[in-house]
Amino acid sequence: MATVIRLARFGAKKRPYYHIVVTDSRNARNSGNILEVVGKYDPMLARDNEKRVVLKADEIKAWLGKGAKPSDRVYRFLANAGLVAARKVPNQTKKNLQSEKTQMKIKDKQEKLAKIAEEKAAAEAAAKAAAEAPAAEAPASTEAVAE
Repeated sequence: MATVIRLARFGAKKRPYYHIVVTDSRNARNSGNILEVVGKYDPMLARDNEKRVVLKADEIKAWLGKGAKPSDRVYRFLANAGLVAARKVPNQTKKNLQSEKTQMKIKDKQEKLAKIAEEKAAAEAAAKAAAEAPAAEAPASTEAVAE
């Protein structure tokens, strides 16, 4: 018999409440043919509430020792409680990124725009300096003519 540790739904409509049960994997979720209730889960409570997930650690360890496999959600509960090692998070694919060639084109375009902006700023600074230099010299030459 393949035993699993999973959630069995109880509670009212739109007010879920779950029992964490040990059952045969071939049974339906709420069939009633459970071997043991090993915890409770109330998703309506706040995440930091200690009564949100209540586990019977000794009984869960015993069932895990007998070969019971926890469901994904129950595995997370057990990992958070420190009863099992946390699962490794797989590396995400990079399908959302553009191809390497497109990224290179974008980078080259940004570099060109930055270079053009630098040249434009340098040209404006030179023009401003050139405009200020004759303006500064012009009053000096008018003073010489006035004398």
